[in-house]
Amino acid sequence: MATGRNHRPATSRSRGIPDATVARLPLYLRALTALSERSVPTVSSEELASAAGVNSAKLRKDFSYLGSYGTRGVGYDVEYLVYQISRELGLTQDWPVVIVGIGNLGAALANYGGFASRGFRVAALIDADPAMTGKPVAGIAVQHSDELERVIEENGVSIGVIATPAASAQPVADRLVAAGVTSILNFAPTVLSVPEGVDVRKVDLSIELQILAFHEQRKSGELPDDGRAVPGTDIGEDAGGGVTGSPVAPPAASVTKRTASAAPAATDRRGDEPGNDGDLPAVMPA
Repeated sequence: MATGRNHRPATSRSRGIPDATVARLPLYLRALTALSERSVPTVSSEELASAAGVNSAKLRKDFSYLGSYGTRGVGYDVEYLVYQISRELGLTQDWPVVIVGIGNLGAALANYGGFASRGFRVAALIDADPAMTGKPVAGIAVQHSDELERVIEENGVSIGVIATPAASAQPVADRLVAAGVTSILNFAPTVLSVPEGVDVRKVDLSIELQILAFHEQRKSGELPDDGRAVPGTDIGEDAGGGVTGSPVAPPAASVTKRTASAAPAATDRRGDEPGNDGDLPAVMPA
């Protein structure tokens, strides 16, 4: 099987597939894989759209970019679509991946079985802490950060995963790019600067939690500290549409406590400093 840097098929960009469609292809593939495992031969656009969490019109439009329109009265061939989407996403070849930063998060990623089942082989685990060197994680010996460039070259790595604290992420990204990596999955709570031609996907769990906290606040009818009603909150209106009475904001502590407990700020770097519980991965040297 060809590896990522040795063989690059026509990309979705060169085929003119919109980024929004590309982002939905993994959702379709997950739903189709579940159908395939149940030996379901065909599926309608409505059924597949429901399983993927999109509307059927959008699904049919997305599939038109792949040249797959299905058969009227029959639907889509499940196995063929699994192959077609896998090919479009580049999952029919081997993609060696290097994970940098083997703390709790990096170790969890290394142990995630979903990578291998989708064609992503964890080729190496890298950490700057000498105490981590040689320790097995998910059956792979951790290597020191000094070996990063050699590992990338020897394994033909084109995809790097950053699981370091924010302060170390940019230096790590710079080294990955300089060594030939052209795609980065960034779990560090910071924005990376990369040259043209390098793709970065960011995953920030704290931001997702903060968004959920916002929606929880709306659902509970709580008010911000300045006393303004949370948008969408029904305070009560008279027949003419006017507000009946002035709402009173809850004590500031209650809102602050709710927000603080929901998620830390995305740029909070207190965990990068000595004296914490050691949950964060060791940092790469600048």
